[in-house]
Amino acid sequence: MTDSTVRTVVDALDTRYPRNWAESWDRVGLVLGEFDHPVSRVLCVVDCVPETVEQAVDLGADLIVAHHPLFLKPVSSIAPDTYKGRIVHRLIRAGVALYTAHTNADVANPGVSDALAARLGLTGLRPLAPAEGAAAGDGRGLGRIGVLPEPLTLEKLTRLAAERLPATSAGVRSAGDPQRIVRTVAVCGGAGDSFLPDATRAGVDAYLCADLRHHPVSEHLAAGGPALLDVAHWASERPWLDDVAAWLRESFPVDVVVSDLDTDPWTVHANRDDLEIRP
Repeated sequence: MTDSTVRTVVDALDTRYPRNWAESWDRVGLVLGEFDHPVSRVLCVVDCVPETVEQAVDLGADLIVAHHPLFLKPVSSIAPDTYKGRIVHRLIRAGVALYTAHTNADVANPGVSDALAARLGLTGLRPLAPAEGAAAGDGRGLGRIGVLPEPLTLEKLTRLAAERLPATSAGVRSAGDPQRIVRTVAVCGGAGDSFLPDATRAGVDAYLCADLRHHPVSEHLAAGGPALLDVAHWASERPWLDDVAAWLRESFPVDVVVSDLDTDPWTVHANRDDLEIRP
């Protein structure tokens, strides 16, 4: 293996997660960094936020591989007194490059939802929403559908998800009959309510994703859709970091660190001590 640079690592990432697989609204690829800068340490994160940037600097990382784009929406300034400007200036001063793989990693096979499905032990995976366009074929698509090793009640599946996924203050909540038997499960890393109709058409027993909202969930259940499990956005995508880190270690002579900093914005979750939760 040869010495690694920002260019060689980015080229490999672009091959594994081609930029034309991303949604048209997405912003992926190299965000900043000198192509010829050597890379000896990489930090994999879900979010490029001040806390993970400082983690990268403290670790002496040369490159951050992030899932969420820093510049998904246009900005008119990266002045150092703006939130994103401070991040950019800090990265440049520290010599840390930034790369993003977002919906192109979501649709990949293996991709973000494959890593999530693996945490639940799902087998026989297929896409929840098969990819179209440039990404079509070879099992690619958004979300995954699979089969549990053994049937579980929704209540037990909810507990399993809480045990297997990274812990957050939000935890895991479910919607539906707690005693419903679940055999087939659909999962989607990140916000997944746009795929509620796909989960229903697939005939799965339960669907796990993040960022579910009150009215879509209520109407989905009233229409006879599968049970739902709602997890923290960060927790649903954190498993993918282990997969991309393992691939980077196999592909390059670099040290790769996975960030376990919980960047989910929700930090406190409480129930009344005397509150009895009933189905």
